[in-house]
Amino acid sequence: MTTADKTLDRMRNNPRDWRIDDLLSVAGRYNIEVRNNGGSHHVFSAAGITESLCVPAHRPVKPIYVKRFILMIDSIKEK
Repeated sequence: MTTADKTLDRMRNNPRDWRIDDLLSVAGRYNIEVRNNGGSHHVFSAAGITESLCVPAHRPVKPIYVKRFILMIDSIKEK
């Protein structure tokens, strides 16, 4: 089990108090593309998934964004 997998498990158990850097490290493990054109938001997208996820880079990331990020990863794992 990699560090990103452990981080993802901790996110599942507690979606509060995460930083954008944590989401970026997990996204790298699952080949999720991240776009940030110098603004305050990061856009996560992956091949085969129609919806993107736009996350504000404020600290901490709100739990709803963490939950949606987890759902995105689950849909990637299913394919």
